[in-house]
Amino acid sequence: MERTKANLSDNLTGTPQTANRHLEERLATTKYPARTGSSQGVCENGIPLSTVPDSWKEERTRSLEDNEMSLPSLAAAYTTILRGLGEDPERQGLLKTPWRAATAMQYFTKGYQEKITDVLNDAIFDEDHDEMVIVKDIDMFSMCEHHLVPFIGKVHIGYLPNKRVLGLSKLARIVEIYSRRLQVQERLTKQIAVAITEALKPAGVGVVIEATHMCMVMRGVQKMNSKTVTSTMLGVFREDPKTREEFLTLIKS
Repeated sequence: MERTKANLSDNLTGTPQTANRHLEERLATTKYPARTGSSQGVCENGIPLSTVPDSWKEERTRSLEDNEMSLPSLAAAYTTILRGLGEDPERQGLLKTPWRAATAMQYFTKGYQEKITDVLNDAIFDEDHDEMVIVKDIDMFSMCEHHLVPFIGKVHIGYLPNKRVLGLSKLARIVEIYSRRLQVQERLTKQIAVAITEALKPAGVGVVIEATHMCMVMRGVQKMNSKTVTSTMLGVFREDPKTREEFLTLIKS
């Protein structure tokens, strides 16, 4: 079956925060025209070179040195929180809690210390393969940026290679980098899909996330069995219903 190549993304600029905003705006309005043939300034999969974004390569906003420097102030903030909750930070059980909580939060958000290129540079291989590649049920742990409580779930990723494939474990690493940040599920889904698109220039990418949010389970409506499902479909996964149906069927099997 002939699969139409697609223009998958547009150029993003600015800081990581503005890039996220631009990403959401542009993905909502981007058209995905069919490939019309080779022309100057067009790479082999039909995507204009001028529209291939590079912002994903410069996303590290925190270093190990930053962690060391910020740890005392972060621990002090947790001490303030304990007092604000009516606790005594000096009692035995809480003496080391601010430091434990500070180091734990740094780990929960370690994605700020990593870039996609850190894990992908040596894991992209030339391969004459054009059938769907799927990795499903990738465990995901993230932090809701609205309440600073976890949301956890599974990520399913599929893509149609365009003469390049990615080491399978690296798909899980991409999930890890973006999920270990303060997040909302909708943005996380798009970031994973766009990172794969920009790294591989495939014919299409599909990402589905199913997650349980502690902000719904532990507080508010307290619905224990609720799940949130989000998806991002790019390229032929958006344009071709049969490709999309194949992907959705395979991740449910």
